[in-house]
Amino acid sequence: MSGSNDFVRSEGWTGAGIPFARNFPLHAMIVAFLLYWIYTAIHPTDRIQWAMESLLPVGTLVALGMTYRKFRFSNRSYFWMFVFLCVHTFAAHYTYQGTPVDAWLKAAYHTKRSYFDRVVHLLFGLIWTYPCRELLVRTSSLRGFWSYALPAAVVFGMSSLFEIVEMVAALVAKQSGEQYVGLQGDVFDSQKDMSLGLAGAVVSMGALAWLRNRAGREERAGWNGTNARAERFVGKRKAR
Repeated sequence: MSGSNDFVRSEGWTGAGIPFARNFPLHAMIVAFLLYWIYTAIHPTDRIQWAMESLLPVGTLVALGMTYRKFRFSNRSYFWMFVFLCVHTFAAHYTYQGTPVDAWLKAAYHTKRSYFDRVVHLLFGLIWTYPCRELLVRTSSLRGFWSYALPAAVVFGMSSLFEIVEMVAALVAKQSGEQYVGLQGDVFDSQKDMSLGLAGAVVSMGALAWLRNRAGREERAGWNGTNARAERFVGKRKAR
């Protein structure tokens, strides 16, 4: 349904074909995130947890930088990565159990647990399936249904892997690791987090498939209308 050229095409600021030297939107995202990350590094709620949570954005930036010459994502994918990393960095500063959002929820609705981590797991599925799909479509012959199903499966696998990493961190770091995991008394916390990641991935790919299918129908309808007008014009000329 979609070819790799859809991502490479340099349309506006979203295409993947923009050279880095002239990719000013990407420059802006990099500078904005680095400044925001440095700001949140100042007096975090829990320095150890902040350091553990910072492994994700730092590792992501290093990986993207090291592979940039071999594979360049579209700016649309970079933008979604930027949004997710900012949300994650916000939570890392306050800890996932102590964000201002959760403080407001507990004060206004008397909730017993912190729910911001659940929101981020949902966002993980919603956001990361797009760049994952771009990577798979551009580096393989993946098309049609599988170009939407496989990215959702990969992101679900990544979500599951993260839960395993959290378990290892809890075993190694002991008390700090237990706070990092953030079960908050829910023995099914890991399963719920993975389910939210899967739900976000399915919604994201389902919505993208619908939008692309709708755009394709409109494009075909426009082409057919153009052909019909051309045929009527030719018919009138022949009638004369």
